[in-house]
Amino acid sequence: MSALWVLALSPLPLAGAALLKRAWDGPSPRRPWLILGGWSLMALAIGVSAPLMGPARGPSAMLAVGSTAILAFVATGVERRTARKKAARELAPEPSDRRRVAWRGWLRGFLAGPLAGVAALGCGLAVAICAPGQIQTRMVIGGLIVPFLWAGGMAWTLSDDKILRAFAVLASVATLTLGAAFLKGAL
Repeated sequence: MSALWVLALSPLPLAGAALLKRAWDGPSPRRPWLILGGWSLMALAIGVSAPLMGPARGPSAMLAVGSTAILAFVATGVERRTARKKAARELAPEPSDRRRVAWRGWLRGFLAGPLAGVAALGCGLAVAICAPGQIQTRMVIGGLIVPFLWAGGMAWTLSDDKILRAFAVLASVATLTLGAAFLKGAL
């Protein structure tokens, strides 16, 4: 019986969607009235469907019909365009113009590997120990974020020209997160 009510009431959300589509097409002096009329018809369909089909089934059925109608109206406005031609790809950007020094490479490798790993582990431990929620959830989230943070720390450290900035950020993140984890664990 409720399917018959859906069919009987479906012109209301369809008409509401049509009015909203007309209001959406462009500015006009009637636009506020079209918007008001479209939303009023949608609200009327939901309000009438509740006593006829039930308080849960009626509004959800009218929302589904209205959403489908609006989706159909949006789909009719889709236009296919040809993509613009892109410029030919350039070569990869040049690395830093600084002179190559062996100790800078070793320092950058230390920052990207162990120090970024310690900072990532600190973040994971801080989440596992300090975050609210169940212990199992905190441990899983803390364990899952470590590899992503480590990879992000490595990529950022290797691409940044400023070694001291990378060292300062990674060392402070490691110190703060490990300190928070150890202080919370000690209390």
